[in-house]
Amino acid sequence: MDRTARHSETRYGNRPTMKDVAARAGVGLKTVSRVVNSEPGVTPDTERRVQEAIAALGFRRNDSARVLRKGRTASIGLVLEDLADPFYGPLSRAVEEVARAHGALLINGSSAEDPEREQELVLALCARRVDGLIVIPAGDDHRYLEPEIKAGIATVFVDRPAGHVDVDMVLSDSFGGAREGVAHLIAHGHRRIGFIGDQPRIHTATERLRGYHVAMRDAGITVEDGWVSLGSTEPERVRAAAEEMLSGPEPVTALFAGNNRVTVTAVRVIAERERPVALVGFDDIELADLLGITVISQDAAAVGRTAAEHLFRRLDGADHATARVELPTTLIPRGSGELPPA
Repeated sequence: MDRTARHSETRYGNRPTMKDVAARAGVGLKTVSRVVNSEPGVTPDTERRVQEAIAALGFRRNDSARVLRKGRTASIGLVLEDLADPFYGPLSRAVEEVARAHGALLINGSSAEDPEREQELVLALCARRVDGLIVIPAGDDHRYLEPEIKAGIATVFVDRPAGHVDVDMVLSDSFGGAREGVAHLIAHGHRRIGFIGDQPRIHTATERLRGYHVAMRDAGITVEDGWVSLGSTEPERVRAAAEEMLSGPEPVTALFAGNNRVTVTAVRVIAERERPVALVGFDDIELADLLGITVISQDAAAVGRTAAEHLFRRLDGADHATARVELPTTLIPRGSGELPPA
């Protein structure tokens, strides 16, 4: 068969319907519907002919139309910050497993830390009639969601609180984890400790900075201006901040990295220096165990699973007061956070 003939037989965008199956099998539309939905009243021979027609045409049942008749689409939306961030891999997988156990499909997308893109993505998912949403927010004002929530879309916010809407939230203890990590460095003799974190508008960044300040204050240490740097987690910005803190007549002797991306760059900067520098990072990173990097670990899978379970409880009719769940973090000492001051 030549390419022209092949092209003419291909019907892109025109999926076979039950009418097509009925015509090929030589039966009525109701008979096809009974076979597709496993209903009684069809003879074995007729069922065989319908199944053969289904296989030949590549027919698939239109589940979206079917579930819409029941008032649910059996789908949920997940809005992440960055699909490439290692933290969101296990979180997304855990949400998907819970959704699958409830017979639902997960649709996810990334806001790229852009509040406008977050709103656009969330509303696009709502327009597609998802039953519920799990959102890692980029912005701090989510009143645009009020009409959707009132219309019945269950919503859970993760990692960062929602702004100006009353919804369930599942967070990690960013403040407590940072406080514990900095206190760990202080316990190993450090008093000049630098903090490099994410954008100050991000809730987790400010909570981790707050934990740093409280740990330093509890130890009677006055934080100098040059010891704190918040901003983009792009390697160039983090490198510049780390190199400035580690230079001069009185450099810091330890660094606390505010998230996994900061930690990766900090490891590279420290590896280039002759003088040893202690390091504790918030969030685990790949190969951290082999590199001996001490971290404050979040259980991303537990965060995702807890959020999804809350969402499906809401979808099943739970009408209790909105919940704020804060999961603990874990300090994992591996060597870099236990180095004494040089």
